[in-house]
Amino acid sequence: MPRFTPTRIAGAAAVLVSIPLAVSPPVAASAVEPDYTITAGPQPTGATIPKSMYGVFFEDINYAADGGLYAELVRNRSFEFNGTDAAGWNGLTGWTVAGPAAVTNDDQRLNERNRNYLTVSGAATLTNAGFPSPSTGSAIAVKKGDRYVFSVWARAQATLTIEMHTADGAALSAPLTIATRTDTWSKYTGTLTATATSDAARLSVKTSGAVKLDEISLFPRDTYKGRANGLRKDLAQKVADLKPGFVRFPGGCLVNTGSMYAYDAANNYPRARSYQWKDTVGPVETRATNKNFWGYNQTYGLGYYEYFQFSEDIGAMPLPVLPALVTGCGQNRATVDEALLQRHIQDALDLIEYANGPVTSTWGKLRAQSGHPKPFGMTTIAVGNEENLPNEYWANFLKFESAIKAKYPDITVVSNSGPDDTGATFDNLWAKNREHGSDMVDEHYYNSPSWFLQNNARYDSYDRNGPKVFLGEYASLDNKLFNSLAEAAYMTGLERNADVVKMASYAPLLAHVDNVQWKPDMIWFDNDESWGSTSYQVQKLFMNNVGDRVVPTSVSGAVVQPKPITGAIGLSTWRTAAVYDDVKVTRPDGTVLYSDDFTDGNADGWTAVQPRGTWTVTNGGYAQTTTDTEDTMVKAATIGESDYDYTLKATKTAGAEGFLVAFGIQETGQFYWWNLGGWNNTQGAVEKGVTSAKEQILTKPNTVTTGKTYDLKIQVRGTKVTLFLDGVEWGGFDDNQVTEPFAQVVTEDTKSGELIVKVVNAQDTPAVTKVDLGNRKVARTGRLTVITGDPGEQNTRSAEPILPRTSTVSGLGSSFTREFPANSVSFLRIKTR
Repeated sequence: MPRFTPTRIAGAAAVLVSIPLAVSPPVAASAVEPDYTITAGPQPTGATIPKSMYGVFFEDINYAADGGLYAELVRNRSFEFNGTDAAGWNGLTGWTVAGPAAVTNDDQRLNERNRNYLTVSGAATLTNAGFPSPSTGSAIAVKKGDRYVFSVWARAQATLTIEMHTADGAALSAPLTIATRTDTWSKYTGTLTATATSDAARLSVKTSGAVKLDEISLFPRDTYKGRANGLRKDLAQKVADLKPGFVRFPGGCLVNTGSMYAYDAANNYPRARSYQWKDTVGPVETRATNKNFWGYNQTYGLGYYEYFQFSEDIGAMPLPVLPALVTGCGQNRATVDEALLQRHIQDALDLIEYANGPVTSTWGKLRAQSGHPKPFGMTTIAVGNEENLPNEYWANFLKFESAIKAKYPDITVVSNSGPDDTGATFDNLWAKNREHGSDMVDEHYYNSPSWFLQNNARYDSYDRNGPKVFLGEYASLDNKLFNSLAEAAYMTGLERNADVVKMASYAPLLAHVDNVQWKPDMIWFDNDESWGSTSYQVQKLFMNNVGDRVVPTSVSGAVVQPKPITGAIGLSTWRTAAVYDDVKVTRPDGTVLYSDDFTDGNADGWTAVQPRGTWTVTNGGYAQTTTDTEDTMVKAATIGESDYDYTLKATKTAGAEGFLVAFGIQETGQFYWWNLGGWNNTQGAVEKGVTSAKEQILTKPNTVTTGKTYDLKIQVRGTKVTLFLDGVEWGGFDDNQVTEPFAQVVTEDTKSGELIVKVVNAQDTPAVTKVDLGNRKVARTGRLTVITGDPGEQNTRSAEPILPRTSTVSGLGSSFTREFPANSVSFLRIKTR
């Protein structure tokens, strides 16, 4: 993990928050020369900060919905899983069946969207172990004394005996008996009370004879706000405790990926199709299930009604995202079916009616039938997510926007700028949005901590009269405190530019610790516990202390100058087999610093960064031979000089992509790599990363031909890198940005009558800081909240060492000096007089 220490500040050890926080007394201005000075300008206030400034982004990734926020405890309750969802899955995945039973799909089904059901032809026992937890095994978590609502749809006359028990059969509830009565589908319910606490429970249903069963469900009665078909209480409460201004849902990549079909019999009820909100409303048993983009099944039990209801319950603005019929997230396809596009545009209009229409309207009536006759009052809607086909996306966006504005002129329609913070797609879409005068543009980026510390001023230069910014997805690329400090420093820049940046949401929101498709994440959980990451604690501190207006300030003090790119060299592949040869590192004058042509038959100088793939020396080359493995990096030869040339030959032998040639590899895990033939052999890039997470420095179209040998050269001159492909300059960059480990913003909370001084010190030394509030009259005491600790620390299931600590401090005034701890976020609330 990189640490930043300005040369004029002496080193000091970080303080862990797991011990009582020692709050520093004020420092006399004459005693110590301040490292930094914060000066408030003469203007009384700056930009207004909207209530929607910070929100949350929910996507069903990392089992965030089923098995997560959605409180259903039974996995595959309607027997709809199949091999489309994941290899080897079927209608009984998640179930153990003892006795004569089979998954059936015929005209006796429950309804046209719920196509499978279980036919039991005699006495049988069905057991469900809940959602998977590879570290502990699949399990249902129950708590002694809590009640659980069981329900089932059944057809035929039979007796069902339902109970909760451990894996070895020990009872965890008294049995519940239900008699089914008729040969038409009917719903039956009952309640089970847990007689003991267990995180390894099972649910069993015993049948006395032949019966048809579907939608076997078990819900805790104690859901968030007591909602039926509701949310897991601890997870929902953690989100509510953030006090978010908005909820962006339901994604994310799952919104606009998959097949672009209508949901009708002519298409045989296709799976793996793009998210469509009409699949997710109405009675739960009539909702579709679908292949999740992230590799599992999604039931849509948590659907649009529940998203709207949850947003209302926590006082947040609902912000749905609709597919623009242009896929993103590496798929890069656009519809050519105009009728299908028009149907989706009509779906967008129908959604607004569903959210806001009267009960006499078609979709307002459905909302009322679900239990909410009052409109939800939706004001904002987004079209599309991270499309990397800017022209196709823009053509479709204009059609959506035109139709929405014609019928609902007051609705804010959010466009987007593609999948990254820079590049050709970003520039193209921003140019189109500016010229068009779009309401708002959604930006997404996941970058290294250094990027966030180098780009605090990103929005200072944005056009104040142009489209507003919605930072819909962002995070630093890990879950350690240092990542959160970098994010906090960046957030001061978001607030300072509140006249441009109107909304921002860290992403993703939730992750099941044993089912992770993406990291970092804000809130982590298993089947019965949850905990906030260090970023959760930082986000909560900001979101609970936003303020109403910005107080204009300036800051002076040390910054960190860029360092030359040094470190180990590396080779890697991504779902590709390749051979590398004639690896050499030389000084500009040709002096050899490292060389390996593998003619000796070994690769003794190379070590695995991660033990992935199969590397062997074959026929005088270094070959990686698997085609199903991602990120197989090996490294060698740590280069300490600032100017050098790294050359090699590369040949793709099989697989989906091309080459990954790394340099500047640090022990902290930071590195650069030249990615040729990436994104399914469509694009080249230079990426800067920490471990497995990367930010793109430059991108351009690129394809690698199987069997062709390429000559590659990476020329490093300090912070400047130039890349040559077969002797021709391919691209380059200069990583020469200044790092600002100290950041600040001051806001005013007019309701409480307080100034909020927010200081981030993302370095290993304390920062003695003079704060000059001009002629503003303030109290002599204030309330100080600090998050600090070892920058490499993180919160886990077993311990949460990084938590905020609050104390009362004295010695304040219109001008005062304080020492802010190393590696800290400090919020000081001071009453105005």
